[in-house]
Amino acid sequence: MEKQEYDAIRKLLGESPAFIQGDVACAYGAVLAGCRFFAGYPITPATETAESMAALMPRIGGTYIQMEDEIASIAALIGASWAGEKTMTTTSGPGFSLMQENIGYACMTETPCVIVDVQRSGPSTGQPTEPAQGDMMQARWGSHGDYEIIALVPNSVQECLDLVIEAFNLAERFRVPVIVLTDGEVGHMREKTVIPEFEDVEHVERTRPTGPKESYVPFGGGAAAVPPMGSFGLGYRTYVTGLTHTEKGLPATSSAEEHTKLVSRLCEKIRQASDSLVRLEERYLDDAEFAVVSYGITSRVALSAVRLLRRRKRKVGYLRLIGLWPFPEEQLFRLGKQVKGILVPEMNLGQMYHPIREAVRGKCRVAHLPKIGGEIHTPAEIVEAVERLMAGGRR
Repeated sequence: MEKQEYDAIRKLLGESPAFIQGDVACAYGAVLAGCRFFAGYPITPATETAESMAALMPRIGGTYIQMEDEIASIAALIGASWAGEKTMTTTSGPGFSLMQENIGYACMTETPCVIVDVQRSGPSTGQPTEPAQGDMMQARWGSHGDYEIIALVPNSVQECLDLVIEAFNLAERFRVPVIVLTDGEVGHMREKTVIPEFEDVEHVERTRPTGPKESYVPFGGGAAAVPPMGSFGLGYRTYVTGLTHTEKGLPATSSAEEHTKLVSRLCEKIRQASDSLVRLEERYLDDAEFAVVSYGITSRVALSAVRLLRRRKRKVGYLRLIGLWPFPEEQLFRLGKQVKGILVPEMNLGQMYHPIREAVRGKCRVAHLPKIGGEIHTPAEIVEAVERLMAGGRR
């Protein structure tokens, strides 16, 4: 994006700092990142993002389509991405479930796009207006087969804007769907949010093919883990299918060799870059003997609890997961070697507790503090659980 276009959009968004909702901040981040196509279906508590995109897209030369459901929404996203646009949709739990087949299709076809999931209490219709953190594992394992995904977890309105911009950059860089896992609390709260200047924003564009169009190889060729992407309508010979395919995109469903080569590359292009994709916030860990590991809205409460414990002279540290997938296994393993125990508070019944416990590999105790029903933890609850862990109990 050129500076002139960016500055015009920034002016359209109004004064900075702005006092806006997290859902609205997701829309702001999208248009500043270069998103020009949005398809979605209204669903609580994500509707405000769709409403904001409906207002913004026509004013910046973009396209907004309200689809008949979430299946059609992500299908439209994939098609628009192959037509050359940066694309986004937003949803919540039930809609996210409906998107899973096409998320797998986007992974298989290496289609960059961004999905914002404003989580609510479930399963099924659940508590539509209540926040939760119940889609953490679905974001990683919701589709079938072997694939890798990138998922980011904001805990503030500012991070909704910032991480959506980063999600677009990662989607373009790796040709992969990127998921932003916010929740109903962060999505609906209002906070002061700085709209960044052009110079403070990185704009990544997908690698375009070079050379003769008739010899373009859309899914491989050369040493690059992420192949260049040629848009439809520009003369490239591109066959896009969710079937196992060759580097040219042609179906090869009975070839074990082609399937192994393709799917292994799809996974390795993310795994090889996993160190650069880790996003963590660390506080009070230098002398920590115990730690609280948290993410999203729960991490805000966890930080308050850790500060209370610090005032009581307890050597407790704080680790926040911002980049959730790929999972920061090595960083958690090192933390497990340092501390005697880790507490994992989360608004579900254990979705991240289990991978954290696996990553620690028995080096320390790991305790869980689950909470469901749409209620957020209190600092007192986390303080009590940490002190119980320090005394030798797991719960």
